[in-house]
Amino acid sequence: MTRIGIIVGTTRPGRLGTQIAQWIEKAARVRNDAEFELVDLADYDLPLFDEPGIPRLGNYEHDHTRAWSAKVAELDGFVFVTPEYNWSIPAALKNAIDFVYAEWNNKAACFVGYGSNVSGARAVEHLRQIAGAVQLATAYTQVNLSTLTDFEEFNNFTPAESHDAVVQRMLTEVVALTNALAPLRQSTG
Repeated sequence: MTRIGIIVGTTRPGRLGTQIAQWIEKAARVRNDAEFELVDLADYDLPLFDEPGIPRLGNYEHDHTRAWSAKVAELDGFVFVTPEYNWSIPAALKNAIDFVYAEWNNKAACFVGYGSNVSGARAVEHLRQIAGAVQLATAYTQVNLSTLTDFEEFNNFTPAESHDAVVQRMLTEVVALTNALAPLRQSTG
């Protein structure tokens, strides 16, 4: 069965991303085309990139890197949930992506962005470029959530019903892309 990780892309105390990732996970439960798993970057306690070698070689010296590598390697695709920080993604997410390389290759990704002014759209566009650099194919459909309208008092996630259909379309795309890339993963794995 295809395995998709829903990555909470921030580790900040008080973050909103966990609520959003749980909502995506709940929406994914109605599907029978893949297994979905919540992956919280905070659980991996990755320091600022500290491997002496380059990730492309895969010779990891640290236990935290090996644990993160194993998690990314066992997944076939990803849903990245990212806030927008200063028109980009959080440093913790960029750091986590940079820690490994081959583990991302020939897999698919989709994106859920959130923020105030443009609902995380700039962060997602930046993340699309980063994904391309690690050979992740990206789904076209993305979900953009506003901290002004999809949260009560900027704290409690209350998404509009109109987002539900977009979430399902995005998940359909990422599963299809993930499955289409399976022969490439098998030939290099």
